[in-house]
Amino acid sequence: MIVGIGVDLVDIERFERTIARTPKLLTRLFSPAERMLKPRSLAARYAAKEALIKALGGSDGVHWTEIEVTPEASGRPWFSLTGSTAEVIAARSITTLHLSMSHDAHLATAYVIAESAAEPRARTHTPGAESTASPAEKVWADAEGVGSATGAEFAEAVEDQEGTA
Repeated sequence: MIVGIGVDLVDIERFERTIARTPKLLTRLFSPAERMLKPRSLAARYAAKEALIKALGGSDGVHWTEIEVTPEASGRPWFSLTGSTAEVIAARSITTLHLSMSHDAHLATAYVIAESAAEPRARTHTPGAESTASPAEKVWADAEGVGSATGAEFAEAVEDQEGTA
């Protein structure tokens, strides 16, 4: 089951200027092995770490140098996690992290999908019972097969939800 998705985009030239202005960032953000890489590769790894934090829903217990992006023999990137960062992943029952990175021209990007082996909790509805779910949650439940919604009902529910935000 997907428990989180993260994406990040880095302007490589801006990243290079920031590192030149504040060289200590290299030791705060990257492992010794990562620090040997070219700036465009560092920018992609920075994006990967940011995307991982977004997929986790925040940075509590996560430390930059405990996240290392290393390639498999095929070149496919993956995360090597240590310390409290590895503990956070385990505590959240995350079993798989998917990582994709790219850099071209002046941009570096990364996508992370965090998965758990846990089954999604069942959603139930008792006919006639008053629902406390928001219109958007009701549409989500409908999309999961608990009920049904037409396109017009979906649009109305979204508009109602946006109107209350």
